[in-house]
Amino acid sequence: MTDTRPFADAAETWNRRYAGDDLLFGSEPNAWLREHVHHLPPRGRVLCVADGEGRNSVFLARQGFRVEAFDIAPNAVGKAQAFAARQGVQVRFELADCDGYAWEAEAFDGIAAIFVQFADPAMRTRLFAQMVRALKPGGVLILQGYTPRQLEYRTGGPPILSHLYTEPMLREAFAALALLELRDYEAEIFEGTGHHGRSALIGLVARRT
Repeated sequence: MTDTRPFADAAETWNRRYAGDDLLFGSEPNAWLREHVHHLPPRGRVLCVADGEGRNSVFLARQGFRVEAFDIAPNAVGKAQAFAARQGVQVRFELADCDGYAWEAEAFDGIAAIFVQFADPAMRTRLFAQMVRALKPGGVLILQGYTPRQLEYRTGGPPILSHLYTEPMLREAFAALALLELRDYEAEIFEGTGHHGRSALIGLVARRT
C-alpha cells in the first residue's frame, strides 16, 4: 500500500511548499527563539535545524552569531541563501535531511529547532539524540513545537498526533540537559501563511552541563 501520510516523501512535500515567491513562514524570526536568544553564548557557533527559508538563521546571524543551517528542500535552501544575501549576513546553508546531516560532537554553542515536526517518532528520537550530542558543554538548545491540542486549531503543523510534542516527551528526551524553561501554552502566532492563528505550543530551553 502506498504511504499517503503528509511526510511520506518529506523532500518532495517541502520542496513543493517552498516553491512560491513568498516566504511561507514569513521573514520575522520565531517569537520563542527571539524571546530566549539571550541564553545563547554571545558570538557562538549556532546550528538551525531544518531552517526552511532562513528566517531564524538570518535573525541569529544579525545578532552576531556564527550560524549554520540545513534543510531537506532545495527550494528552501535557495530562498534562504537569497534572503541572507539581501539582509547582508553570512550563514552557511546545507542541503541535508536530519539523518544525512554531518553532525559533529560537541560542536555548537547553540542549536535552534523550531517546529521540526515532520519527524516521526523514530526519526525524532535520533534527531533529539544528535542535538544533545552536538552541543558543547555550556551550549544551549532552544526548541519549539506544537502540542496535541493543535489538532483542534489546525493553524499550522502536521495533522499527525505522533509528530506532536508533550511535556513528558521533552523532559525524557532532554533529561541529560539542564532544563532552563519548559512551557506548555497557547498564543496567537502569525508566521507567514504557514503558521497563522491561535496555536497550542510548547517551548523548551535547556543547557548542556
